[in-house]
Amino acid sequence: MTREAQRIDAPLAPYRVLDLCGELGWLCGKILADLGADVVKVEPPGGDPGRHQAPLLEGVGLAWLAFNVGKRSIVLDLEHEADRELLLRLVERADFLLESFTPGCLDGLGLGFEQLKACNPRLVMASITPYGQLAPNAGAPASDLEIMAAGGPLWLTGDPDMPPVRVSLPQAHAWTGAYASMGVLTAHHHRQLTGVGQHVDVSAQAAMVPILVYAPMFWSMLGEVPSRSGPDLLGRNIEGAALRNVWPCADGYVCFALYGGAAGRRSNRDLAEWMRAEGKLPADLRDFDWDSFEPIRAPKELVEHIQDELAPFFASLTKAEFSKGCATRRVLGYVVATAADIAGDAQLEHRQVWQDIVDPGLAKSLRYPSGWARFGEAQLRITRPVPRPGEHQAEVLAELELAELELEGPQPA
Repeated sequence: MTREAQRIDAPLAPYRVLDLCGELGWLCGKILADLGADVVKVEPPGGDPGRHQAPLLEGVGLAWLAFNVGKRSIVLDLEHEADRELLLRLVERADFLLESFTPGCLDGLGLGFEQLKACNPRLVMASITPYGQLAPNAGAPASDLEIMAAGGPLWLTGDPDMPPVRVSLPQAHAWTGAYASMGVLTAHHHRQLTGVGQHVDVSAQAAMVPILVYAPMFWSMLGEVPSRSGPDLLGRNIEGAALRNVWPCADGYVCFALYGGAAGRRSNRDLAEWMRAEGKLPADLRDFDWDSFEPIRAPKELVEHIQDELAPFFASLTKAEFSKGCATRRVLGYVVATAADIAGDAQLEHRQVWQDIVDPGLAKSLRYPSGWARFGEAQLRITRPVPRPGEHQAEVLAELELAELELEGPQPA
């Protein structure tokens, strides 16, 4: 593969990625494509089954559209030796390979990391699976619901007096893909220093643990197992008070909590001043000493009383009014945004996050989030629409032959 000059708006532009992943690894390849890498989606005959995974837009899976834009596509049948040989030739000139096969499956086909490393010692390979390569249940398949349950989020989501609540849209694959990309780029950094590739073993179950924030520390620090607490924060008061975090407002929900520390005291005090300015501060809070108030040690009755006094104020505000007021007055609060809120967010619009891409297969323009990072004044942009199965077969194979000619030296005119 001919190396191009590295561009500030596409820091991975010189690198090629072979993406053999199912849904669990789609986002990892998407992130690398966003960073400028040439990501070649290697699909089975008939295309990736995720192309038809609901919810659908005119017969095409929305998740497929979201996570595979910016990639190229070829079709290989890895059950056939000739196609496996072709993949090995591609590996020789690739920088990354992403896969989400059942652990051991690729080894049986002669495509495990040790075999691929023999072809290309610089290769960074990521294996993205529900439980990792060496777990006792490594070969077990798992849906989003099962990964969320095994990783812990399902245990902590919902109200304590009701069954667990799953996240409305599947998220396990997104969190997993994001952490996989960090692992891959860390291995890439190591390769830049040493010239040696690595095998990155990504467990979706393990990728769920960081999103639990401080909940895993409860057992080691307090000998307690946290459980669902609904709209309240876990472990923020030693007197048994529930510090509320999610509040109803005039057109949805907002987040605010009584915090301690210097920032928390200022936030609590500025909220009270905001309420005073609006003529909505209850009389018994007008002379309240916020500088000495410590939510972690406050009596349960006091916390509940203050929160009862705050609730009507939040209920009187729209999400837009709450967001603007928090930003203006430095209150630690934010809105619970719906998809429509995100699509219409003025900050994202100002940052030029959205990019319209014409999808030839659907014959319409689709809006994508693309500008999630800037390098200097340069912003990441999507460079190609979602590919059709095998759309770039001839193109990629032609590049392979070109690479052979380059390796052999100058050719006669």
